[in-house]
Amino acid sequence: MELETIVEFLSTVNPFLIYITVFFIAYIENIFPPSPSDLVIAFAGSLAAVAKTTFLGTLIFATLGSASGFITMFWIGKWFGLRIFESGKIKFIPIEQIHKVERWFNKYGYIIIVINRFLAGTRAVVAFFAGMSNMKVKKTFSLSFVSALMWNLILVYGGYTLGKNWKKISEYLETYWIIVTTIIVVVLVFWFLVYLMAKKKKDNV
Repeated sequence: MELETIVEFLSTVNPFLIYITVFFIAYIENIFPPSPSDLVIAFAGSLAAVAKTTFLGTLIFATLGSASGFITMFWIGKWFGLRIFESGKIKFIPIEQIHKVERWFNKYGYIIIVINRFLAGTRAVVAFFAGMSNMKVKKTFSLSFVSALMWNLILVYGGYTLGKNWKKISEYLETYWIIVTTIIVVVLVFWFLVYLMAKKKKDNV
């Protein structure tokens, strides 16, 4: 279906329903990743240039959806996180490592929350561990809102300015995610090697 056909159809739809759809998709992405929420938000931005919706309205609902989804996953981690790992059902992750992650989050967690929207495939994980680490709810929600606002501003603005060519954003996002994912993998591999070396050294003492 061409964009013109979609826009023609959406022009007959109550703008609030479009905003609610944007909110819902942004919300779900934090609970059941991966989802195409970034592309949907960019598309919604393109609609704001030609349909009844507005740039500001799209940005607000997308950001509220992202932040609400993040804090929902935060509460899931807070209520069930430790119970899941301490139950022993996830045997490939030692509970000692989970406690290390908790301590790490207590030290750097708020910084990670601010940049989490710009990281590939980690949004739900960050929210889950932030909750499990008992980070402050108000501060966590505020920072997740700021992070979502910055990221969604880029998406909505990109869609708004590109208009009919909004699909080009998918090419930019794909390149961006490849770079970010590569960096994350390298960092994790380095951290794992350091951990193994430290463990080996400790065992030899």
